[in-house]
This record gives sequence, C-alpha cells and structure tokens, in this order.
Amino acid sequence: MTLQMDPARTKTELSDRSFKQLIDGRLLEGASSQPVIDPATGEAFAVAPVANESQANEACLAAARAFAGWQKTTHGDRTNILEQIAVRIEERRLEIAQIITLENGKPIAEAEGDVDAAVTWLRYFNSLRLDPEVLREDDESRIEVHRTPLGVVLAIIPWNFPFFQTIYKLAPALLAGNTIVIKPAPTTPLNAMVVAEIVHDLVPAGVVNVVGDGGEIGPFLSAHPSIAKVSFTGSTAVGRKVMASGDTVKRVVLELGGNDAAVVLDDADIPAVAQRIFEKAFWNTGQVCINIKRIYVHSSQYDEFCTELARLAEKAKIGPGLNRDNEFGPLQNARQFQTAKNALGIAARDGKIIAGGNVIDRPGYFVELTVVRDIEETSPLVAEETFAPIRSVLKYDDIDEVIERANRTDYGLGNSVWGSDVERATTVARQLESGTVWVNTHSAVAPDVPFGGRKQSGLGVEFGIDGLLEYTDSSVIHIAKKAYSDN
Repeated sequence: MTLQMDPARTKTELSDRSFKQLIDGRLLEGASSQPVIDPATGEAFAVAPVANESQANEACLAAARAFAGWQKTTHGDRTNILEQIAVRIEERRLEIAQIITLENGKPIAEAEGDVDAAVTWLRYFNSLRLDPEVLREDDESRIEVHRTPLGVVLAIIPWNFPFFQTIYKLAPALLAGNTIVIKPAPTTPLNAMVVAEIVHDLVPAGVVNVVGDGGEIGPFLSAHPSIAKVSFTGSTAVGRKVMASGDTVKRVVLELGGNDAAVVLDDADIPAVAQRIFEKAFWNTGQVCINIKRIYVHSSQYDEFCTELARLAEKAKIGPGLNRDNEFGPLQNARQFQTAKNALGIAARDGKIIAGGNVIDRPGYFVELTVVRDIEETSPLVAEETFAPIRSVLKYDDIDEVIERANRTDYGLGNSVWGSDVERATTVARQLESGTVWVNTHSAVAPDVPFGGRKQSGLGVEFGIDGLLEYTDSSVIHIAKKAYSDN
C-alpha cells in the first residue's frame, strides 16, 4: 500500500522545526539563517542555519583535531558506525524523502529512490576493506603498499541529489579513516542538517561536521589549510576554481558538467528507444549532469523518432512532487528557472519546437518538457550543457560523421549508443570520448562501478574500489630482511 501524505501538514511541521549545523560534536545554530524555498510554490517552508567564516574555521579545525584519533580506529569500529547510520536512514526514509522533495522539487517516489540509493551505496562501501598489498617478497626484501587516510575531506554537495551525494561521499571518507566537513548547496541545506542529526551521537566529536552555506562560504572552506581533499560535484566553472584554491596542495575529485550524447543507430526500435531516451533525457526535470542532452538520430528514422519523443513529452504529468500522480517536478531554484526561460527563447530562435516550449502558468518554477528538432550544433542549446527540460534532436547520415560530432565537445562525462545489433552498437560506443559509454541504456550507475569524467567533465572517480582509493594515500613499506652489516 502506498503511504499517502498531507503536503500542507508536512510543510507546517517543517516550518516549526529547528535545523542545526554539526560542529565539533555539537548541534549549533548558524551565525545567521536563511529561508529554504519550495520550488513548487516559490515560497519559503523552513529556515536553515548559515555559517560564517568563524564557524567554518572551527569545523575544519575540529575535523583536523579529530583525525588524530579517528585514523587509529579499527575497520570494525568504522563499519559498525556506518551500519548504524544506514539503519537510522532507513528508519527515517519517508521523512528524508519529503524534505528532498520540498527542497529539490523532484517527485516523492524519486526522492524515496534517492534515500534507498544512499543506503545501498553506504552498505557497499561498508563491505570493502583496505588491506595491505604485498608487491614483492623474496629472500632479500618484502615490499608492501598500505592505504592511509588523507586527513580532512571537504565534501561540496550540489542541489540535484543532495542526500544521496552527501552519503556517497561520507561513507568512503569515514571508512578510509578520514574526517569530513560537509557543505550543502545553499538552496538544499536541510538534507545535510538531517545527516548531522543522524550521526552526531554516533561518531566522536569533530569526525563529521556540517556547515550551512548562504552562497559565500565555499571558497573559504576550499582554501582552508586543514583541508587535505575536496570532493566536489557541480559545475565545471566552479570546479576549476576549486582546483586553484588555497596555498596548499590538496587532493581533488571533481564530478563536473556533461553534455551527453545519445546516438540512435539506423536499426533501432524507435518506439522502445524513444521511451528509454525520454526517461533519461528528462530525468529530474533535465537537471542531471548525465542526462541525455544531445540526441542524434539517423535520417531514415528522424521524423518517426521526433514524433514519438514529442508525444511522450506532451503527455507527461508535471506538478508538485508531493503529489504522487506527478511524474516531473519544477526547476530547483529561481536562477535555474530563469536559465530555462532563456533556453526556451534560444529553442524558438534556433530550432523547431515540437513539444512544450512554455513556462507553466502556476506558482513555482515549472516549465513544460520541451523537444526541439531541426537545430544546428552551433546553437548554444546544443553546444553548451542545457540544465533544463529542453532537449535537441539532431539528424545524421554517416556513422563516422556522427561519432565525430558527438565527440565535438569539451565535455566527456557520459554517452550512449542505441541499436538492435548490440555488437555494432558496442563498436560505436568504444569510439565515443567519455568516462562512461552505455549501450542501450544511459545513466546506469552502480556502487561498485567507478564513475568519472574526461576532458572538462571532471578529475578522478567516485564509486567502486577506485572511488574508495581516492580517499587514501599510498604508503610503500620496503623491508630489507637482512640486517645491515659491514661484513
């Protein structure tokens, strides 16, 4: 049975609730506060704490102090704590999902999926070990590689998957023996404050710190000398600034923007493929780095594909996410809403709109799902990442030509190839330049599969054992078996 909820009651309860930061083991008010906006109405529904530089500094120093003890804890100590965190998340599943929906706007079923994914990723990392590796052992020597924690990790969280991404950074950081400072996005801070509530009495003081951000504290944290690593998910422009911040050498993992292409081969089953591409192109109202954003279709099937994709977009149910009948929610914030409106103008100027094309006349940040055909690749709608529910369909004739066109971008996060002949589609996939290329699916991520970008889409990887190793340094221990002797 699906649990129904009263959106008005949910909002009232959150408006009366106090959300706090976590600094050095204490749940604290911010130096100031800010309203949290429900993108389905454009109105505030809660108040979040905001840190100043003094509080942010204390969070970093507390994490640095706590690192000395936390790195010495056993693997069993850490996995026990992480499992308790997983259990507490499960116990608060619906509450967390409601907060995600109210902050982010996504449908409640998707928000529940985010919570479930967070638990899955947490338990995956909790199943891993970082045992020493013996590279060589003979009569003369034994050479071991040990993985050691880095120190204080700064996790900078975006607004599109705030809870999930907080947890998939927190889990490997703690398992590897690091301490952490978490900075949520200014428009979706409450998820992180819930994490603070969940962990504050499970970990020693300073091991996990959560600070609110009004939009100004990020550069201060990134440059802080106590920070050993920054794990950043967000735009390429901000990612470049993160790399250049501070006077110390910091490890960085950057999961940045994408302009993913889908190449539909001439043997594709168009109705089936159009349905799957629709789902992956408009997922989270087009606000995902690995959304399909450029769709290349062979000229022999171009008209059929455009018609089918437009049909799917026109029948989509759009509205507030707490209503389970709705399939798509609003844009997340006022800035994204304005960006989407500007993109609609570009779509009308540069192409032919065959579905959507309008702002929805209702409160909140709602835009129709929009499909554009007969558009050139020089249009900003195609050449740049469009973080909105507006997707372009482009025509091609030659397979070598479309591979070159798909690769003609500064981004390299993900791509996909769609066709009935899987071997042929895989051959094309191997020629596309991105961190991940999918065949007959897209954005299919898993906790045990490394994920990262090429070109301007990022540096390093998340997930899998490789993602865990990103939270460590290697330490080589070279042991000479025979004691030194002058004889």
